[in-house]
Amino acid sequence: MDIARPDLKRRKLRRQIAWSLTAVAMLAALTLFVMRLKPAAPTVDRSTVWTDTVHRGDMVRQVRGLGSLVPREDRIRLVPAETDCTVVRILVLPGAQVKADTVVMELANPQLTQEAQDATLQWKEAEAEFHNVQVKLQGDLMDLRSSAADVHAQYQQAELQSRTDQALYKLGVISGLTYNDSKSKADALETRNQLEAEKLTINQKALQTQLAVQTAKVAQARALAELKQREVDDLQVRAGIDGVLVDLPHQVGEHVPMGTTLAKIVQPDQLKAELKIAETQARDIQIGQPAQIDTHNGIIPGTVTRIDPAVQNGTVAVDVHLDGPLPKGARPDLSVDGTIDLERLHDVLYVGRPAFGDEDSTISLFRLDASGNYATRVPVKVGRASVNQIQVLSGLREGDTVILSDMSRWDNVDRIRLD
Repeated sequence: MDIARPDLKRRKLRRQIAWSLTAVAMLAALTLFVMRLKPAAPTVDRSTVWTDTVHRGDMVRQVRGLGSLVPREDRIRLVPAETDCTVVRILVLPGAQVKADTVVMELANPQLTQEAQDATLQWKEAEAEFHNVQVKLQGDLMDLRSSAADVHAQYQQAELQSRTDQALYKLGVISGLTYNDSKSKADALETRNQLEAEKLTINQKALQTQLAVQTAKVAQARALAELKQREVDDLQVRAGIDGVLVDLPHQVGEHVPMGTTLAKIVQPDQLKAELKIAETQARDIQIGQPAQIDTHNGIIPGTVTRIDPAVQNGTVAVDVHLDGPLPKGARPDLSVDGTIDLERLHDVLYVGRPAFGDEDSTISLFRLDASGNYATRVPVKVGRASVNQIQVLSGLREGDTVILSDMSRWDNVDRIRLD
């Protein structure tokens, strides 16, 4: 016969409750532990990112811009049309080497040719008129001189007779009436002689004035004739300087208005670089700053000589004088890359410039740990920026390695694993 043991049932129940509570507690602890676990760091292919190490030292601030080689202003000649004309012949094509006296094209203007002939005839007519007036005035002057000489001779004769009669009168040989008559005649001829001399002087001045008027007319006619002849000569369009013909925008038979550019000649060995710098980067550029121009066939040192005061299409034009020799293949309109040195910062922390991040701001970068397998996001305050480098003000130390490539797809995580 079995004996009931209620105490055993109670102990068994208590053990079951204890095990249940223990299991619940362990399950709760495990759940809490799992909840507190951070999500696994996403894996990033190491070959898809680029990194750089933070350095301390001197950092050169630079700006970069694209541009082209262009002729210097004093090495360009634009040949304008002096008159309305028609292109009748083209002798040289763009790209050819030319001398100053090389005829590039021939023009025609029949009206101008006729005007030049008429002007030449008017010049010759003015010269003939000048010689005619000159001969006539000289003849009139000779008549006046002859008349003046005759009066002067009469005066001298009368003066001599008056002195003789005076002596005879003192000796009592002649009467006083005879002497007075002789003296009056001499005095009258003296006055007439003075008048003739003054008349001759005045007519000499008048002759010079009239000849000056005729000389001016000749000079005016000559200047007009020479001007028309120069315009006719300009119908033979010459290069004007030694260089290369780079532009010839007109064709045979085309009518060209006065002032239109007929040809463009440049000296290709005298070029400068014209860079287009983003307006946000151009504020620190100053005249005299050093620059380097990459022609893709060599690097030429240069100096900033001009900064355009206006902004066009978001860029500022900057002219750079080339201080070194041009490499082979350098020619006008050749595309170049230019780098301008703005300033040198001494003893600063700097790192390569990240894909995103403006200067004087706070950005987020992934910093690699000691193993180099994991990277953690850290805030970094940056200062002045250069083309390939940026100043670090806080958030990083010398020797830290950070990821500079675009990590925007990982904005929702603070830690990644590099594989």
